[in-house]
Amino acid sequence: MSREQPERPIRVVVVDDHPVFRLGMTALLGTLTGIECVGEAVDVDSALDLVGGRLPDVVLMDLHLGDRSGVEATRLIRARHPEVAVLVVTMFDDDDSLFGALRAGASGYLLKGAAPQQVERGVRAVANGELLLGPEIGARAVGFFVRGADPVPFPQLTDREREILDHVAQGLDNAAIAHRLALSPKTVRNHLSNILVKLGVGDRAQAIVRAREQGLGRR
Repeated sequence: MSREQPERPIRVVVVDDHPVFRLGMTALLGTLTGIECVGEAVDVDSALDLVGGRLPDVVLMDLHLGDRSGVEATRLIRARHPEVAVLVVTMFDDDDSLFGALRAGASGYLLKGAAPQQVERGVRAVANGELLLGPEIGARAVGFFVRGADPVPFPQLTDREREILDHVAQGLDNAAIAHRLALSPKTVRNHLSNILVKLGVGDRAQAIVRAREQGLGRR
């Protein structure tokens, strides 16, 4: 008489550089029936190594991973392992982060602070090939898909700031940008200072990473 084989648990990897959140998420997953945490990673490189070695069903992905981005990690994971679903769990609720993650191949997007039931539903949904978006951001994402077109990158920037950021992402220095746009170097510096504040980044290098993730800087 044959015995029915138990259903295989959903295997999950947690990627987050904040130890308290990472440990908390791992503990939560351990309480959920049919879900198993098979590893933790703190940055892009360790995430890629872990996913390549464990081949989980789902990756819970933070978007802030030190000097690199969870959007980059998502894109690389999905390119290398298209069978692995990515559920973003982040503090960032701006359009830029949301659409960047979706373009990179994320199957779900939740904000940190989501109830345990939302996290469980998200893990099960993306593991089943569904798209799961938190209630706070679902309407914006629906609008994005209905329009069928990419939103303007960094909508919080003015047109001039976005133009300068595009030149920065091309690798031009302030003097070259000033010459190309017929502006004074001081004006360019002021715009760049505003750009860093609006993007929430600490320096020019981080701004370049964010800009290139959104398709700016292409000559």
